[in-house]
Amino acid sequence: MWKPLTCLSAAALVSGKVHFSETFDDDWEERWIRGQYYVSEGKQGKWLLNAGRVSQDDEEDRGMMTAEDSKFFEISAAFEPFSNEGKDLIVQYQTKFEKNIECGGAYIKVGAKIKNQKKFGQSTPFNIMFGPEICGSEKHLTQLMFKNGKRAYKKTKDIEYKQNVIGSSHLYRLVLKPDNSVRVEIDDQVVFEGSLKEDWEILPPKMITDVADKKPFDWVDDPNMDDPKAKKPSDWVDERRIQDPSVTKPDEWDDDEDGEWVPQMQDNPAYKGEWKVERIANPEYKGTWQKGQIENPQFEDDDTLYKYNFGYVGFDLWQVRGGVIFDNIILCDDVADADAFKQKWKTLHDFEVKTKAADRASWKAKSATEQKKLEETPVTHHTTKSMKKEAISETFKDAFDVEDEDEL
Repeated sequence: MWKPLTCLSAAALVSGKVHFSETFDDDWEERWIRGQYYVSEGKQGKWLLNAGRVSQDDEEDRGMMTAEDSKFFEISAAFEPFSNEGKDLIVQYQTKFEKNIECGGAYIKVGAKIKNQKKFGQSTPFNIMFGPEICGSEKHLTQLMFKNGKRAYKKTKDIEYKQNVIGSSHLYRLVLKPDNSVRVEIDDQVVFEGSLKEDWEILPPKMITDVADKKPFDWVDDPNMDDPKAKKPSDWVDERRIQDPSVTKPDEWDDDEDGEWVPQMQDNPAYKGEWKVERIANPEYKGTWQKGQIENPQFEDDDTLYKYNFGYVGFDLWQVRGGVIFDNIILCDDVADADAFKQKWKTLHDFEVKTKAADRASWKAKSATEQKKLEETPVTHHTTKSMKKEAISETFKDAFDVEDEDEL
């Protein structure tokens, strides 16, 4: 059973179809079923309702949160199956990182109806996977994968990552159209527009390399050549070492008894280095040769790449540090319905930005006061400089219930 859209008034109703919507109220667990795959291994993470450190309304702003560290989080909700054939598909959801998860994902999966939601997990087939992923300082991207047959296709180039601000809600929207066009918006900004056919390697290439093609025997691929007019100067000295003229074979040297006398060598003061022919542009140069392209006999166009059957929405995640909140999920075909949820995000986001700015200013003032007090405390064997720094840090953590300033 899916939760009906509740945020629209009768006057604001639109003609589009809302296939699924979720705002996470007290009965959310009636709709969401936890996967059981990692339970026996003790690696299945807990899900809780939580509004986060900053919220306007602790009840209204609640979302479904990953509540443990170094765990797998698998959960799904079913709805009446539908096909997006001939219609736009909008997948939109809101997420907030309460802390730096260090390595893990916060992406959503949507797919066809599944028989047993308790078995939902990594091996469950999906149609679309969409959302932020991070691992260390190197890998930051917005993941967007489409399934075709048994294979899931990643975008050929990564989509921008915009989840850098800890403690702020972000809105992710994917729009998939019947013309196979794809648009991704994050926080009401378009970060990608493209095509399933062009930006995912789902279809075979139209053109392929002609393996039978061979380089012509007279092809010149060296851009430079020796200058045919160049000649080594007659006075050019290219002997690096010469016999030392000041040393001669001793008169008493006996070759039979002493062996062959080897003259002592020295660096040649007249040595000019190895002479090389000057290189000039090759007038016969034709460029780098490459095999030609031919039409791919295996290519078959498909205008229905966008079309899927849907029946579930879920989260299948691993996170080093939990504390990610998901809220205001909607699958629909009319942008007006998605915009209604977008307004909920914007109201909260604006409040978070203002609150965080005020908290940061308050912390700086409080920190400056505490630091001044500590600096006036003499450094003794009881009070070291490192202890002073730690005391300031603890003052910050206690005041705002965070691990470090980056989370404020």
